[in-house]
Amino acid sequence: MPMIDVYAARGVIKDRKGLAQELAQAIMRWEKVPVIPFFTDNTAAFIHELDGDAFSTAGGSNDHVRVTVTTNAGALDREQQLGLVKEISELVAKASGDPSLAERTWVALTEAVPGGWGIGGHAYTNDEIVTHVRELLGKG
Repeated sequence: MPMIDVYAARGVIKDRKGLAQELAQAIMRWEKVPVIPFFTDNTAAFIHELDGDAFSTAGGSNDHVRVTVTTNAGALDREQQLGLVKEISELVAKASGDPSLAERTWVALTEAVPGGWGIGGHAYTNDEIVTHVRELLGKG
């Protein structure tokens, strides 16, 4: 299940829960997964607020936001990667009230290793997730 972590200076994100939900919904759309509880209940975003002195660029700036997206291997093709990164940057900027923040939002897309999705005490592989979802949809 995709997990999204947003790291920003305290107070930058005005509506943390709203942003978290919009990000979780965005990754589901870009991955084109069915809107079923297995995905809606397990796809999540977390907003981490840091003190302004807790991070810095090499040049001394702390007005950036970092977003880390972890998804299953091969879930996003190049078009999906480009679209998701653009949408995440726009959503972060919107949630901050500062349109220019989109230019200072870094997004790192990472892929979980096989067996790297722990849900309900079980480490799912990509194939196990596909099989489980097919069963949930009555296609297994």
